[in-house]
Amino acid sequence: MNKPIIFISYSHKDEIWKDRLVTHLKALHEQGLIDLWDDRRISAGDDWYEEIQTAIAVASIAILMISPGFLASNFIQNEEVPRFLERNAKEGLRIIPIILKPCAWLEIKWLVRFMARPQDGRPLSASDENQVETDLAAIATEVDYLLKHAGIRAEPKTFIPLPPDKISLAKLPSTSPDLFGREKELAMLDHAWDNPKTNITSLVAWGGVGKTALVNVWLNQMEQNQFRGAERVYGYSFYSQGAAEGKQASADLFIATALAWFGDPEPDKGSPWDKGERLAELIKRQRTLLILDGLEPLQYPPGELEGRLKDPGLQCLLRELARHNPGLCIVTTRLPVDDLKDFVGFSVEQIELEHLSPEAGAVYLEHLGVKGTNDELMQATSEFDGHALALTLLGRYLAVVYHGDICHRDKIAQLTKEKKQGGHARRVMESYERWLQGKPELNILLIMGLFDRPADSGAIEVLKAKPVIAGLTEALQELSHEEWQYALNNLREARLLAREDPQNSNTLDCHPLVREHFGEKLKESNPTAWKEAHGRLYEYYKTQPKEYPNSIEEMTPLFVAVFHGCQPSLHQETYTEVYLKRILRGNEFFSTDKLAAIPSDLAALSNFFQSPWSIPVATLSETEKAEILTTAGFRLRALGRLAEAAEPLKTGLNLGIAHKDWKNSAARASVLAELYRNFGSLANALHYAYQSVDFADRSGDAFEQILRRTTLGNTLHYLGSLSDAEGIFQDAEEMQKEKQPKYQYPILYSYAGSRYCDLLLLQGRYQEVQKRANQTLEWAKQNGAPLWDVALHHLDLGWAYLLQSRNERTYDFTEATYHLYRAVNGQRQAGIQHELSRSLLARTELSRLHGEFDYAHRDLDEAFSIALRGNMGLHVADCHLECAWLHLAMGEKDKVRESLAKAEKMITEMGYHRRDPEIHLIQAQLSIASGEKNTARESLTKAKELIDKMGMHRWDFEVKEIEEQLGGKA
Repeated sequence: MNKPIIFISYSHKDEIWKDRLVTHLKALHEQGLIDLWDDRRISAGDDWYEEIQTAIAVASIAILMISPGFLASNFIQNEEVPRFLERNAKEGLRIIPIILKPCAWLEIKWLVRFMARPQDGRPLSASDENQVETDLAAIATEVDYLLKHAGIRAEPKTFIPLPPDKISLAKLPSTSPDLFGREKELAMLDHAWDNPKTNITSLVAWGGVGKTALVNVWLNQMEQNQFRGAERVYGYSFYSQGAAEGKQASADLFIATALAWFGDPEPDKGSPWDKGERLAELIKRQRTLLILDGLEPLQYPPGELEGRLKDPGLQCLLRELARHNPGLCIVTTRLPVDDLKDFVGFSVEQIELEHLSPEAGAVYLEHLGVKGTNDELMQATSEFDGHALALTLLGRYLAVVYHGDICHRDKIAQLTKEKKQGGHARRVMESYERWLQGKPELNILLIMGLFDRPADSGAIEVLKAKPVIAGLTEALQELSHEEWQYALNNLREARLLAREDPQNSNTLDCHPLVREHFGEKLKESNPTAWKEAHGRLYEYYKTQPKEYPNSIEEMTPLFVAVFHGCQPSLHQETYTEVYLKRILRGNEFFSTDKLAAIPSDLAALSNFFQSPWSIPVATLSETEKAEILTTAGFRLRALGRLAEAAEPLKTGLNLGIAHKDWKNSAARASVLAELYRNFGSLANALHYAYQSVDFADRSGDAFEQILRRTTLGNTLHYLGSLSDAEGIFQDAEEMQKEKQPKYQYPILYSYAGSRYCDLLLLQGRYQEVQKRANQTLEWAKQNGAPLWDVALHHLDLGWAYLLQSRNERTYDFTEATYHLYRAVNGQRQAGIQHELSRSLLARTELSRLHGEFDYAHRDLDEAFSIALRGNMGLHVADCHLECAWLHLAMGEKDKVRESLAKAEKMITEMGYHRRDPEIHLIQAQLSIASGEKNTARESLTKAKELIDKMGMHRWDFEVKEIEEQLGGKA
């Protein structure tokens, strides 16, 4: 295949910028994937005009470097641009404008049709050097993506060996190089790497089936062939955090270490979503092979939310890679990743890894040293369901204990444990347990059950140290170094311990099922030893970092200390001395506000619950129980897990009411009102909103009284009672002037001010919102307000300028674009999911009005994902409505009807009346598109009646537009 040509059109005054772009595109050029063309390729004596025209005629992408010089160039404007536009119209030539310097490009009609880069139309020259490099790298990635998905990218050249600093596989578990019966799966992985349409391959199977072993063997084959064109190779295993169902785990450490390895200058900066998105962008800059092993600790177990990712950073990373990935991400997990289901069959390939066939199992058992006829070996394989780990343990057990005689397999213990959960492997482990009684090998296995990750040598030595832990370390006390190594070797020969990792020789690891099995045994049979051992590990891990760690990596031992401290019921000390003092740093909330390690913080909190997220452990005080419940609710809400957040907040509210803690009760009731509003349960939302006002008045706290009234006003607004809502907002503003004169803020600000602006926008009062939000934004910046606060004011301004550009028919979306991009970016960094979905929907409307339907769909898909994952029924309805508008703009009438029907049903059931006029307006537009003008007039009349009755003049433009299409007022 001929290499696709990238034509770069630029003014010679901007040659330095052209050269910087070429530097980023060179990676694709050097692989032979593209051919770069600019006028410096024209040699002396060539017919330069003919050369340029020929290059334009065969170009696959035209990049236009926009500047005052570009716009002033007669040749570019009269010769190049018309040819680009002609090919765009006839052949779909992709045109990518890059704004280099401030200029009047928004006044050029042909130019504003194309989405400029950087995405918000910000000139490259206005950014710092790091941002410029980031933007140029993103453009190079986009070029590769466009060519790849258009099916015109060339094949790469011969493979070049990767330097060691481009490969990181030490964090993957070590497995045996033996692999049997997996030829088909190995070929499927080869095909996935070669297939440009496959972005993620997910290997799904229950524990012990051999997912990790398969990937490791394939990686070894890839390494023998210089990783077949990969430019970076990175692997990470989440099994280090345990694999038990329902366990609370976090991807914070993975994302922080991966960001650092891929070159992010501030790996701890930003929200989980922001970090996940940044990591995706870094991965996509080059053809990366990414291995994520054992995702199940970060997924919901079987049930209503089965397979969904709990960690937002990882969820964002995988969805971004599913959309576009010049390389390949391989995932192994026990459960299909629910967040990727929309991509399966398109950019995501899901491979259900089957158990070994009787034939393959027979060969494997023979390889392990088992002796018997082929029929006997096949029968044994079938008896153990072809479960790879079970066969591994069985084969080594028979080889060691019974000289390999297959006839002795009937000595293996019979268990009723669920087979798919590794029951057959547990049967063999039960037999090993009996055989190893009194031997140091059993003590080592029981010790491994204490850990939820690989055990480092320091932790092991703490457990082996005197005094003896009765029933756990007696057999280890007097072992010589040689005897210790001999015991480890025996366990490795039996495949109960992982092979020694040359890069981490001081750690011990084993399969998660082995760890879980022996951990359960120790806890059940010797609870005293269980508690004492965990107590020692608590003391060990809490002393590993400095007093106040400053990064997620430094903080990780403290999170581990919390886990170990809570096992022996040291909840009070662990909560006070480690969690509050060193992780949160009191009111500084360091782990969440500074490191944005919300998932890790929540995982630590889970250790203080007897039953997450409803029953805290009994050893804490009533005040601490209420604190923990409220904190867990806030963390869950911040992660978009709204359904889970409600339970601890309600329990915390009841505790606060019982103790007449009215101030905190008002805050909890207010958050519950917002949660139920987002669920779409507006009756419950109104109940809690009234409660929050009542409790605030009882507290006598002026700030609470003002803020909780805005919660009530906001709830009434969503119910469609705009007049009542406005009266309450005005009362709150008057109270602020009266009770908070020292602040000298004459209008509501922060979240309260944004709630009021939301109401004013629905009333069509965009000029007033511009005045208010510009003022509150200035105050927020002056006072160093949190990111989410600043982002809210940008959202208000984005909506206000969007309404102005439509109502006044200027169609200048510059200001709206500026503020909405800052709203989305700010809320990504702050990690406020329910507000992020609102900003994404606003930006969807902006892209729709701009005719950029691809970008509109992308933002809408993300908003849908957030709303569905968080059970935000209200936002799901909003998404269906915006989906209907988008399909209407694209002329897809059947899809409009489908989306509108879903939205109308939800809105009616929820009583979400502020959306009622919009339904009739969409119906009117749909009727016009279908040639049914009389029906359109009826729908418009209903819409206007509601708009006038409720005062929702945000829709005045749409009303006028429909009236014009109908030839006069309805």
